[in-house]
Amino acid sequence: MSTTIAVFRREFGAYFNTPLAAVFLVIFLFLAGLFTFNLGAFYDRGQADLRPFFQFHPWLYLFLVPAISMRLWAEERRTGTIELLTTLPLSLRDLVLGKFLAAWAFAGVALALTTPLWITVSWLGDPDHGVIAAAYLGSLLMAGAFLAIGACLSALTKNQVIAFVLCVVVCFLFLLSGFGIVLDFFSGWMAEPLVRAIASLSVLTHFESMSRGVIDARDLLFFASTIVVFLVLNAILIDWKKAS
Repeated sequence: MSTTIAVFRREFGAYFNTPLAAVFLVIFLFLAGLFTFNLGAFYDRGQADLRPFFQFHPWLYLFLVPAISMRLWAEERRTGTIELLTTLPLSLRDLVLGKFLAAWAFAGVALALTTPLWITVSWLGDPDHGVIAAAYLGSLLMAGAFLAIGACLSALTKNQVIAFVLCVVVCFLFLLSGFGIVLDFFSGWMAEPLVRAIASLSVLTHFESMSRGVIDARDLLFFASTIVVFLVLNAILIDWKKAS
């Protein structure tokens, strides 16, 4: 575990050694505020909650999270440092987990910087703090799921732009998998149990449940299993690319 922490500290510190951290944080906070107060009509609703804030998180993460994950492995492959990393006394698990946790922690920092909104709504009214806490947890888990997907796809290519586009497309499919337009496509020729399985993969459905304050074990299991599956695939892809 100490080696995983070492990788985590190196990767997390690297975010703040470049302008990437400042640019991402500023853009995230600006867009979150813009969507909350303008599109979400935060003040005009007259309700003491953060629904206008959280309802746009899936779409914010759809483009901003791939911007973090695209460099995780694509940059290492482009510069050739991935070969150096794999020769160090570090297991593949330590590298994959350390990089992912660093990216997730960075996304957590961005999310934590939005807590003044929580303070603001508490000052304006009497919100249900349990619901807000559950929504923050759901948002963090959704960011983790998208990051795991992005890290896996980043290992496929040396080009960060290609990694970004692939992550956006795959995450978009995960968001819409519970919508009728997707399910109608499969329902005509696929068995009903498989259609329901596809519907259960919708990130948006699981997040909306948590954003309403419902912490269901099925939602937690979905996010946890998505993260684990894509991290395992990430390790398999790196090992495959290294062997080839």
